[in-house]
Amino acid sequence: MKLKLLYCFILLFIQFSAFATDFTDLKGKVIDAKTNQPLIGATVTIPDLRLSVTTNPNGEFAFRGVPPRGRFVLQIQYLGYKSLTQTIDMASQTSMVFAMQPSVIETHEVVITGTPITAGSRYNSTSASVVTKDQLQGSSTNLIDALAKQVPGMSQITTSQAISKPVIRGLSYNRVVTLNDGVKQQGQQWGDEHGIEMDQYSAGRVEVLRGAASLQYGSDALGGVINVIDPPTPAVGNVAGEFLTNYSTNNGLSNTSVMLTGNQDGIVWRGRGTYQNAYSFNTPAGRYINSGFNQTDASGMIGVNKPWGYSHLNFSYYKNNIGFYDADPGDPLYNQSTSRTLDYPRQDIRHYKVSLNNNFLFGGSSLKLDLGYQKNQRRELEDNPDPSLFFDMNTYSLDAKYSLPEMNGWSPVIGLSGALSHSINLGKELLIPAYDEYSTGAFVYLKKMWGQNTFSAGARYDFIKNKGKAQNADNGDVIFTGFDNHFSNVSGAMGFTHIFNDVLSFKANAGSAFRAPNPAELGSNGVHEGTTRYEIGDPNLAPERSYQADATLEYGSGFITGSFGIYENYIHNYIYAADLNKEQTTVVGDDGQSRSYDTYRYGQVNANLYGFEGNLTLHPVSFIHFENTFTYTHAQNNTFNRPLALIPAGALHNTLRFEPKVNGLKDFYFYAGIDNFFNQNRVDNTFETPAAGYTLLNAGIGATFNIGKQPLKLFVAGTNLANKAYYDALSRLRPGRYSQEDPTYGVYNMGRNVTFGVYIPFGTNK
Repeated sequence: MKLKLLYCFILLFIQFSAFATDFTDLKGKVIDAKTNQPLIGATVTIPDLRLSVTTNPNGEFAFRGVPPRGRFVLQIQYLGYKSLTQTIDMASQTSMVFAMQPSVIETHEVVITGTPITAGSRYNSTSASVVTKDQLQGSSTNLIDALAKQVPGMSQITTSQAISKPVIRGLSYNRVVTLNDGVKQQGQQWGDEHGIEMDQYSAGRVEVLRGAASLQYGSDALGGVINVIDPPTPAVGNVAGEFLTNYSTNNGLSNTSVMLTGNQDGIVWRGRGTYQNAYSFNTPAGRYINSGFNQTDASGMIGVNKPWGYSHLNFSYYKNNIGFYDADPGDPLYNQSTSRTLDYPRQDIRHYKVSLNNNFLFGGSSLKLDLGYQKNQRRELEDNPDPSLFFDMNTYSLDAKYSLPEMNGWSPVIGLSGALSHSINLGKELLIPAYDEYSTGAFVYLKKMWGQNTFSAGARYDFIKNKGKAQNADNGDVIFTGFDNHFSNVSGAMGFTHIFNDVLSFKANAGSAFRAPNPAELGSNGVHEGTTRYEIGDPNLAPERSYQADATLEYGSGFITGSFGIYENYIHNYIYAADLNKEQTTVVGDDGQSRSYDTYRYGQVNANLYGFEGNLTLHPVSFIHFENTFTYTHAQNNTFNRPLALIPAGALHNTLRFEPKVNGLKDFYFYAGIDNFFNQNRVDNTFETPAAGYTLLNAGIGATFNIGKQPLKLFVAGTNLANKAYYDALSRLRPGRYSQEDPTYGVYNMGRNVTFGVYIPFGTNK
C-alpha cells in the first residue's frame, strides 16, 4: 500500500512538471507613505510559496517564475514601519506599489499559516502569536524554553535544563501538537521527561495557536498547536546563509549553528548543522549533579519551486544525550563539578525524520500535500551503555488540504489526514506495551469575508484505533494484558472577527474537540524511572471531549498596542494519573534489592479551565517600549471538587526596552525586565504541594555592526541577575512535586545566567 501511494505521488509530480510550464513575474515597489521615497532592504514574503526577497536601492522587488493565476497573501516588513499584509490576485496584477506607514509598531499585523486558510492575524479568528527567528536567539536552552518566555498563555513543564514540555492554557502532554515541515512531531510525548526533539535554530519563525485546533490537526490539538516554519527560500539566483554562536556563563552552554541555502532556476536547497553542549547548571545552592547535556542536529532540504507550486524533500537527524541524577531522600543534590562528561543514569534520544512537502496550484485552487516518516528512539541508560528502557517508534503520516476556488465570497477547504505508528520495546525494563496506533480524519472548512467581518466554520470526523500487545514474563506472570480500542468523534468550530477601524479589532471562537487516550494511559504497567513512581493504565478509558470558547480584543496605535483575551474550556473525561489511594508497589531489581514506589493510576474526571491572557505595550516616544504580558489559568477538577494538578502559576512580565538611533550601529537596543510569578496554591493536595511566588530580574543589550558590507550582530542577555533561589511551579524537580512524604527533596531552578551571542548573515541579493 505504501508503494502504491508513493507511485501515485511520483506520477502526479511528473505530470505537473511536464505540463505546468507557464509562469510570470511579480514585480513591485515599496515606498514610504509620507515621503514617497523608496525603502531599501524591505523584506517581501509570499508564505504559501515559501519565497522571500528584499528590495533593491530603488525600493523595487521581483519574484521570478511565479504562478500566473491564484490569490496569495503578501507580507512586507521593514524596521520602523507598520507591517503590511495584502492578498493579491495574480490574474489581475503583476506590478504594484506598496506604501508603508512609519510606526513604532512593526509586528501588529502578522501572517498566520497554521490555520486552514493563510491570512493576516487581524482577519484570523484563532488566537495566535508569532515568534521570529531573532527572538529565538537568546538565553534559552531549547525551543520550548524560548517560546514560553515570550508567548502569552504559554508555559513549560521542565525536567532539569534540557527538557521542556509545552503548556498552552494549562494543557500539555498529548493535548498540544507540535508541527515541523508540515508534519506532526511524534516522539512519545506522553512521558513527563520527554521533550520536543527539534533544533531550535532551524525555525524561520514559529506560530503558537492557542485554543483547540482539532479541526485541522485532529486528536491531540486540544490545547493548541506550535507550528515551526522553515525559513523561506531566497530569490532565483541567490545564495544565503548564517552563522551563529553563543555561550552561557551559568552552565557553560555553547551553541553553534551554520546554515546555507540557495535557489538556482527554481531548484532550491538548504543544509544546517547545530551542536550544543552544557555542563551541570548552577543554582544559588550549587550545581545540580549530572544535569548536563549535549545535542547534535543535522537537517537539509532539496526541492523545486515552479509555476505549478513547490515540492520540497526535507530530512533531519536529532541526537540528545541528557544526564539525570537518581537521588534518594537525603542524598546531596549539588556539587561544583563543571565536567562535560555525563555520568549514569542518562537518556540517549534520537529522532530521524523525512518529509515531502508539496503545494500544487491549479489556478484558483490548490492542494497542499505533506507526507512524513519519523523514527523515534528513546534509550534510558541506568549504569552502563546497554539501555534498560528502550522505546523504538516508527510513524508514517499523510496530510492533504485542498483549497477550492472562491464561490460567492466563500472560501472552502477540505482536508484528509492519516497516520500509522508502530512502537516496540527493545530494553529489559518495561513500562508500556508494544503497540500500533492508526488514525484517520477528514474535515471541511468555510470562510467568508464581507466588509470588515470574517466568519469561519467547519466540521471534522476522526477515527483512531489503538492496539496494545499482550505480554507475559518468563514465569508466566502477566506484564501487559493488551488492549484493542476504537474511538471516533465528530467535532465542529466557528469563528468570527470584526475590524472596527485601523487600530481596534475583535475575534471570537467556539467549538468542540476530542482526544483519544494514548497507549501509555491505556496500558502502562511498570516503574517510570523518570518520575520514580509505578504507573498503571486503564484500557477502558473513554476519549476526552472538550467544549470551549474564547474572545480577544486587539488594539494598536502609535502610543499603545495590546490585546486582552478570555477563554473557557470544559473537558469531559479529562485523563490524568494520580496517587489517590496511597498505594505502594514493591519491585525487585536486577541486583535482588526490593524498592517500593508510589502507585499512580490513570483515571478520568470532568475538568473546567478558564482564564485570561494578554499583552500591553506603551510607546511614549519612538525609541522607548514598555512591554507587558500577563497570563492566568484557573483549573478545577469538578468530579472531586478540588484544583486540577500541574497548572502553571499566574505570571506578569514587564520589560522596558530602549532602541535609540546610534551612528555606526543598526538595530541597537538595551532592555531591563522583571518576571513576576505568583503563588500557586491551587494544587491537587493529594499528591502535589503549593509553590511560592518569585520575581526575576533580566537585562540585555545588542546591536548590528557593518564591517564593510558584512553585517555582524552581537548581543548579551542576562536572566535571574539577582541569583534568586526559587522553584518554578511546573518544575518536576521542585519539592513535593510527586510526594508530600518527602518535602526535603527539591532542586532550585537555574541561578544567574549571562549569554553572549554572535550572529552573522551572509549571501547574495541579485
